[in-house]
Amino acid sequence: MDLAQRHSAPTPVRTPAQAPAPARPVVGPVGSDQHATHRGAPRVGWRDILREPFRAGTWLRLAYLLLALPVGILCVPIALVAGPAGRIQRGLARRLLGVEVPAPGRTGPLALAHAVISMPLNLIALTVSGYFWTVVVMNVAYPLRGGDTSQSWGGPTMAGAWAVHGIGGGLSFLLVTPWVMKGFTALQARLVKGFLGADRTGLLKTTGIALAVAAVCALLSIPVIHQL
Repeated sequence: MDLAQRHSAPTPVRTPAQAPAPARPVVGPVGSDQHATHRGAPRVGWRDILREPFRAGTWLRLAYLLLALPVGILCVPIALVAGPAGRIQRGLARRLLGVEVPAPGRTGPLALAHAVISMPLNLIALTVSGYFWTVVVMNVAYPLRGGDTSQSWGGPTMAGAWAVHGIGGGLSFLLVTPWVMKGFTALQARLVKGFLGADRTGLLKTTGIALAVAAVCALLSIPVIHQL
């Protein structure tokens, strides 16, 4: 055994405390996986459904539905003479729907196109929403209609007829109508953004949906009109 082998340094032995700790997987917050994108989506609960008819936003949407058709008709001649039709429509959507639409460099013929193409949807939205609110008022105020209730649903007493009409027609339509208006105004806002804004992505698709909704609602309203 030579001196090199005799005086060679011993191999250090690592204790468990000195051993490198295994790498820990990086774990994010609970729920931060592929489903995290759904956390930001608003959830609609029973409280939201019950409160929606009494929120200020519902009545602002109703005001928009009442004004969208006459303002749109008025904007047709304004757009024909190169007037501020686009600014008028953007202002209406901003004040009543809270929709901010960046103004483009120039609207040009798109202001006229918006006024004409949105007219069927504005008419249907106003008609359907107006009919639904009429059903609410007529059924909630059923005793004011008077008349014989012996052949009415819930009759023969006025209390029974009022309960059936008030709950079945009045309360149910009161809870449904704000969400119907929400759908109409969301589509109307998309038309305003597409035609009168700076970003026209998906404008053709939105136009097709708006015209299809107007056509379907018009067809469904025919039997209702015949019953009036």
